[in-house]
Amino acid sequence: MESLTDRVAIVTGASRGIGFGVAQALVAAGAKVTITARKPEPLAEAAAQLGGDAVALGVPGKADDPEHQDEVIERTRQAFGRVDFLVNNTGINPVYGSLLDVDPQAAAKIFGVNVLAPLSWTRKVRDAGMGEHGGAIVNVASIAGLRNSPGIGMYGVSKAALMRLTTELAGELAPAIRVNAVAPAVVKTSFATALYEDREEEVASAYPMRRLGVPSDVAGAVTFLLSEQSAWITGQTLVVDGGVTLGGGL
Repeated sequence: MESLTDRVAIVTGASRGIGFGVAQALVAAGAKVTITARKPEPLAEAAAQLGGDAVALGVPGKADDPEHQDEVIERTRQAFGRVDFLVNNTGINPVYGSLLDVDPQAAAKIFGVNVLAPLSWTRKVRDAGMGEHGGAIVNVASIAGLRNSPGIGMYGVSKAALMRLTTELAGELAPAIRVNAVAPAVVKTSFATALYEDREEEVASAYPMRRLGVPSDVAGAVTFLLSEQSAWITGQTLVVDGGVTLGGGL
């Protein structure tokens, strides 16, 4: 991967899991990162693991809070001078069960965090300089947005909307800002534990690669889509799934 020295990224939901893996990959490529998450203590620990103040800044808050978004962007510019990349990784799924039984308030919250927050973050980084000097954005979606996803239907609907949002934003923001998405299958994180806990071998057997994903699998794809190696790619969703959608599985 090419060097990302002197580039600055904001990665939401990055105290652990996929977001932290993405932040690690970006720092390894030479970038500086601001990471966000709700809980201050794990976020501070994550920033320290990434290399501390010289390369990583942690700003706690809720991803769908406009004041938090403003604070993150302002503190990033103060610490590192600019914003070049945005990774909208934060996602929630507080309900499990039939789509028709989802409480409307829960559905609104899922869409608020998974779809409307990435839109707001995108608008704000554009206005914070990316619209002038350019940059790249990656939205972390899911294969749940590509096909039937029983039990997590509203989450799947929100991720389908996020992929559609990606194409619209790519058209509106080109040529200065590229916007792409990744759609992972099951990745071994605390967020996805319920999908494989106590039956990992069984779940993995449906994957042609015969294993579940790990954060670095997604992080490599995200880093590629942010880099100039993908300079002619925008509005696309890269499926990162160990081949599981080849057979129609989740």
